[in-house]
Amino acid sequence: MTAIEATYPRVAQPQRMTLRLIGSAFVAFGVFLSGFVIDEPAPYELWMAGLIGLWFILGLRISRGVAPLLALLLTFNIGGMLSLTQMKDLATGPMYIAVSTFLALTAVFYAAIIEDSHKRLPLIFNAWTFAAVATSALGILGYFHAFPGAEIFTLYDRAKGAFQDPNVFGPFLVPPSLYLVHGILVGDLKKSPLKAAALLVLALGIFLSFSRAAWGLFALGVVLLIFIMLLKERSGAFRLRVLVLSLAAIIMLIASLLVALQIPKVAELFSARAQLVQQYDGEHLGRFERHRIGFTMMMERPFGIGPLVFGTMFPEDEHNIWLKSLTTYGWLGFVSYVGMLVWTLALGFRNLLLDRPWQPFLMIAWISVLGHATIGNVIDIDHWRHVYLLLGTVWGCAALEVRHKRERRLRGAA
Repeated sequence: MTAIEATYPRVAQPQRMTLRLIGSAFVAFGVFLSGFVIDEPAPYELWMAGLIGLWFILGLRISRGVAPLLALLLTFNIGGMLSLTQMKDLATGPMYIAVSTFLALTAVFYAAIIEDSHKRLPLIFNAWTFAAVATSALGILGYFHAFPGAEIFTLYDRAKGAFQDPNVFGPFLVPPSLYLVHGILVGDLKKSPLKAAALLVLALGIFLSFSRAAWGLFALGVVLLIFIMLLKERSGAFRLRVLVLSLAAIIMLIASLLVALQIPKVAELFSARAQLVQQYDGEHLGRFERHRIGFTMMMERPFGIGPLVFGTMFPEDEHNIWLKSLTTYGWLGFVSYVGMLVWTLALGFRNLLLDRPWQPFLMIAWISVLGHATIGNVIDIDHWRHVYLLLGTVWGCAALEVRHKRERRLRGAA
C-alpha cells in the first residue's frame, strides 16, 4: 500500500489512480523546470515548494532508509546557518542558505517518491531529457546567433542555454546523455535514430559550453556506463552489441566534433579551453593559490566565513566544493557533506549490479554523482539543482532495495 492509499483508504481505485497520475505528472513538470534557471529563486523553486508541501500533506512518508539523507543534509545547512553569525553584513547570505536548505529538501522528496513507486523513474528521466534537449537547443541556437536576441543564451561566447552559467549548463546535460546512451545500447533499434539525434543535440551543447568539467564528466560517464554494463551482462551477444553500438556512437561524436571545429570561432575557443591549466588557474591568486590560502584560513574558522564572502576577499569564488563547504557551511557542514557523499556512493555501489527494474537509473545516477564529486574539485556544486535529484535517485533506489529484500523475506517466511 502506498502513502496516498494509506491516507485515503476509502477512496475509489480510479480516484486513487487519478491522484497518483496527477502527482507524478506534476513531479515530471518540476524536473522539466530544472532545465531553466536564469535567476534565483527560479520557477523550479516556486513549483517544487508547492509540490513538496502537497505531497507530504497527502501522506508521503520519509522511511528509515531515506532518513539519514535528511539528517545529513539538514546538518549541512545548519552549518550554513551558523556561518551567517560570522558575517558583518548579512546581505544575500540568508537567501543563499534558504535556497540550499530548500534544495536539500528536494533531494529527500525525490528519494521518497521514488521509494513510493519505482515507476516514476522513467518519467523523471524522460522529463529531464526533454528539458536537456530544449535548453541545449537554445544554447546551440544562441551560440550561432540563429535569431535576434539569441545571445541571451550565451555567456563569454560560450553556450549556456537557459542557465546562468555555462559551467552548470554543460554538466546538467550529462546524465540525460547517459540515459540516451543506455537506451540506444539496450533498447529497440528502431527507436535508436531518434535517441541518437537527441544525444547529438546534447553532445553539441556540452561541447559548445566549453566547460572542461562538463567535457570530463561526459567522457568519464560514458566510459563508466559502458564498463558497468559489460560487467553486469554476461551474454556474449549483448556484449558484442554494446561494443559495436558504442563504437558507432564514438565515431558519430568524433565526426560531429570535427565538423564543428571547421568553424574558426569554435576552433579558436576550443584550442584555448582545451588546455589543462588556464592562466587564471595558475596565476597569482588564481584558482589553485586561492584553494591553498582558503584551506589554510578555514583551519582557524570552525564556523566558516559565510555565503559568498570568499568572493569579496579574492578575485573569484571558491570554485571547489570542499573549500566551499568549509567557508559557507563551516566544519559541521564539511563533515556532513563528506559523510553524505561517501554514504551515497557506498549505497549505490552495493546495489549497482543487482538485476532490478530500477538498476539502470541507479547506475546512471551513481555514475553522475561520482563524476560530480570529481569535478567538485574545480567548481562549486552546492546550488546545482540536478545534483540533488541525483542524490535523491540513489537514495530512493537504495530504499527500494531495502523494501524489496524485506518483502522477499516476508514471502519466504509465509
